Amino acid sequence: MQIIKDYLRLRWTEEGGYHQVLVLAFPLILSTASWSVQHFVDRMFLTWFSTEAVAAAMPAGLLNFTLMSIFLGTAGYTSTFAAQYFGAGRFDRVGPAIWQGIYVSVFGWLVLVACIPLAGPIFKLAGHEPLIQANEVIYFQILALGAGPAIAASAMSGFFSGLSNPWPVVWVNLVATGVNVVFDYLMIFGKFGFPRWGMKGAAVATVLSAVASFIVYLILFARPAYNQRYRLLAGWRFDGPLFKRLLKFGFPNGAQFFLDVAGFTVFLFLIGRLGTVNLAATNIAFNINTLAFMPMIGVGIAVSVLVGQFLGQNRPDLAQRSTFRGFHLTLVYMSAVAALYVLVPDLFVAPFARNAHEKNFPQIQELTIVLLRFVAVYSVFDTMNIVFSSALRGAGDTRYVMFMIVAVSLLVLVIPSYIGLVVLGGSIYLGWTIASAYVIILGFSFLFRFLGGKWKSMRVIEEAAPHVLPPLPPETPGPEIG
Repeated sequence: MQIIKDYLRLRWTEEGGYHQVLVLAFPLILSTASWSVQHFVDRMFLTWFSTEAVAAAMPAGLLNFTLMSIFLGTAGYTSTFAAQYFGAGRFDRVGPAIWQGIYVSVFGWLVLVACIPLAGPIFKLAGHEPLIQANEVIYFQILALGAGPAIAASAMSGFFSGLSNPWPVVWVNLVATGVNVVFDYLMIFGKFGFPRWGMKGAAVATVLSAVASFIVYLILFARPAYNQRYRLLAGWRFDGPLFKRLLKFGFPNGAQFFLDVAGFTVFLFLIGRLGTVNLAATNIAFNINTLAFMPMIGVGIAVSVLVGQFLGQNRPDLAQRSTFRGFHLTLVYMSAVAALYVLVPDLFVAPFARNAHEKNFPQIQELTIVLLRFVAVYSVFDTMNIVFSSALRGAGDTRYVMFMIVAVSLLVLVIPSYIGLVVLGGSIYLGWTIASAYVIILGFSFLFRFLGGKWKSMRVIEEAAPHVLPPLPPETPGPEIG
């Protein structure tokens, strides 16, 4: 018994152990959980508003997020640059790296705005019911118009998470969540003199929360201590070589983010062809999954940061240790949540049913409970997906992650879903079986890549210029000793 206690104590206290992972991950879990709360409340209110609204929210929101994701993934990769610069002790390079991510966000915002006129034709092509299409167009267009602050906030958060100081990110996300929930309630239902905008109100509330995040980050960035050590304001200038390095490593990260989300977006569009009940149940099941899934993302970010910092210190052994410790934690957590999905599914569906007035909601509820069993199975394997892909990204192995997302998304998710649901006319259960297989296969692909160890020699930062003191002139006497 004492041997077991000593073993666990060592695994808890060692560098890169459970304690170090949890200290960094806990505030990040709170931060990502706040995102889950935003999405959960948003979908819950829309369920209370109408079935068409909640059915439209997921496809429209995912399409917007799909287009944003390539810029979110690229700009947000500033956290890896900050982590490796910090680990290497090159603090003056942190601020300029963050600013290159902000410049990415400006370009991303322009691209999203340019896509606004395309919303109508895109959702018409999806073939959803007319009322759902109308809601989808409204939701997408408003979210696209407000995409800039959200992408910029992703780049700015990389400063704090990369330096293992995630608590400011927590407070910023809590502020954003509060703004989103309050304005959701006011503008979806038209409370206290606000217009009853329904879907439009949900979209505006989401944009306002992103703007709030951006403003709070700007206030935090103005602290003199940050500027003095990290050149957080002084490093605002465009840095061509650094920008290219961010694109070299960050763009594949953004591309894999984009392709992963795009695959599920196509999947949802295909599910939408099966009818409003199937689409609404799928949206609710995914939303419930997000509530449990996002805390795992917090652990993934922590693993990515620790891998970056340890590689900056040239300690791949500690990077590997922290990765496996993070995997153990997420596996235990998600296994417990998966058991709840199977044993007490009504606990998760009840908030949606509370004020749902549609006659067909009992049918939606029954189908959602069945879909949660699929979620319970694949979410356990999703722990490998999250943790090991995060470790690879923290090292800079972003191209492999991108290529695997492309291959597995096309060959396992998108093409089989189209053949099964459209060509063969399969049921929603066939679609969810395909989606589950996609998550499981992707998780194993990242595990095997990590075990291969190629990532241990990777770095995203440039080598530091050697500091060589010039030789003393011959006529100059050396310092006296003694």
